[in-house]
This record gives sequence, structure tokens and C-alpha cells, in this order.
Amino acid sequence: MLSEESSAAGLYVHIPFCRSRCAYCDFCSVTDTGLIVRFLDALCTEIDACPKEFERFDTIYMGGGTPSLLSLRQIEALLEKIGRAFRVLPDSEITIEVNPADWGRDDLVALRDLGINRISLGVQSLDEKELVLLGRRHSSRQAMRTMEDAVAAGFTNMSVDLIYGLPGQPFERWQNSLAGALTFEPAHLSCYELELKPHTPLGLQYERGELEPRTEDSLRDLFMRTSLFLEDAGYLHYEISSFAAGMDKASRHNRKYWDHTPYLGLGPSAHSFKEGRRWWNHSSLGDYLRDLSAARLPVSGSEDLDQEQLRLEAWFLGLRTRKGIDLR
Repeated sequence: MLSEESSAAGLYVHIPFCRSRCAYCDFCSVTDTGLIVRFLDALCTEIDACPKEFERFDTIYMGGGTPSLLSLRQIEALLEKIGRAFRVLPDSEITIEVNPADWGRDDLVALRDLGINRISLGVQSLDEKELVLLGRRHSSRQAMRTMEDAVAAGFTNMSVDLIYGLPGQPFERWQNSLAGALTFEPAHLSCYELELKPHTPLGLQYERGELEPRTEDSLRDLFMRTSLFLEDAGYLHYEISSFAAGMDKASRHNRKYWDHTPYLGLGPSAHSFKEGRRWWNHSSLGDYLRDLSAARLPVSGSEDLDQEQLRLEAWFLGLRTRKGIDLR
């Protein structure tokens, strides 16, 4: 029999607000922070209206967007609402994404006191010119200080997001960002290859011929050298973009996406999955708010996966991970 923890679902909450849009980002986010209170009211309505088909949760992940634009009081109220509406198991992994420009050490201590035990810092780079190119609103100094503050605040499970494969980026400069992050001994690193998405500022620059994309060979070289560098530093390369200081520090929440464990998504663009059925919310904040104000669930679409489709997903999701696929 499965234990309660192994059969528990994951809960994802999308906070669709950013102070400004990054040059590479095509995620669901808006810069009108005046809508935050209205959004949180709608989110509570969605929580109340959710079908109670998920029995228990052992991970909560607040992503975005920029969840750290919420006040500590708003985060506390949201966690209390979730705790009343759902069965959240003891010792659950509770993660929040944080922009290094938003919170200081006292804020991070208060965050720990709310029960959040994992923090994901959107550092992306420790090179000032790269941060400008990416459109980030924090500096390298702010990122270093926030990592230091997170450790001092007691976050023993800190993840750091970094982006490689920028136009003209030599490995040595990328290695400097990696080495700078390792100074604070993070439990986890997510290293993402830059994707030039259509309709983003960087994607439009590429279409106009103002940026020269990396070749496949150079990206493969960066990927392999990154893996070797971090494994030499004692990290386990357990998924394409993910490195952990041991499997006990791997993201419990993200692993649910890769092995068809049920998960519930709340907020604009959030996806949910259970027993072969997947559904997703409107990616427009306006449509999301409209449906909930009309007492409708903000579901934009759904699909029922047959055995062939589930098998195919098991293949490509399994190949993302160190665990791989059992051919038998």
C-alpha cells in the first residue's frame, strides 16, 4: 500500500504579477499590480469552488509571475485559506518564488515563520550586462545579498534559478555566475537554456537580426560543461535543468509533473492533472477574473489522455530525468 505522502497531490498557485516584464519571458503575467487585491479575492473564490477530488497535498508551490510582490500579510492569508480548504499533510514542502529585488532579511525570516520551508530565487545571472540584456530589475549585488539573507533567515532548502546560452556568452562568464551562487551552498539549482520566444523583446530582436542565436553545438557544450562543473561540486544532475545536493533536496513538487502524480493548479494559466485527465485555466487574467465573478470555474480547456498518450508522456517525461525509463 502507498503511504499518504507517496499518494499525495501537489498544489500549484500562479501569481500573475510582475513589476516589469523580463525580455525573455512569455509566462502569464501582467504589470498592473493594482489588480492584486481583486485577483486574491478571485483566487479564494476558485479555491472554494474547486471540485474536492484531491484528497491530500504534500507540496505547495507559489510561482509566477512574481509571488514576492504580495505582502507578507497577503501570503499568510492565502496559506490560511489553503489550509482551511484542503488537507495539507505535515512536513509538506512549501515553496515560493522570490525576486531578489523585493525582500530583505527580516522579510525572509517572517516568511519562514509562516511555514514556507523552500525558497526559489530568480537570480538568472550574476553578470550586470547579462541582467540588463535579460531585463531583470535586480543587480548582481542585490542577488548576492538576497542569497546571503535567505541562508541567514534559516532557509536550508534554497533553490537558485540561472539562465545560460545567452548570445555571445562564453562558458567562463557563465561559470562565474555558477561559482557565485555556489558560494552560498544552495540545496538546489535550476539551470535553464535561454529560449528566444516569439513576441518577447529578445525574440523580436532575433527576428530583426539584432541577436545571433547560439548554435546547437555551442549549447550542447555549455550543457555538458555545466553538468560536469556542478557534479564536480557535489550536485546530482537529476533532471535536464535541475541539480540538487542529494535527492532529498530535489524538488518534490516538480517531480510530480514528471511521473503523472496528480496536481491541482490555481490561478491564470495553471494546469491540473488527475487519472489521465488534464485541464487548464484561462491564460488571460481578465478572462480568469470574469469567469470567477460570474460564479464559473475559469477553465479554458481539457483533455482526456488514453493509454497510448499516457505511455508517450511517460516516455518523454521519463527521459527528462536521471531515473530514466524501465524498458521492461
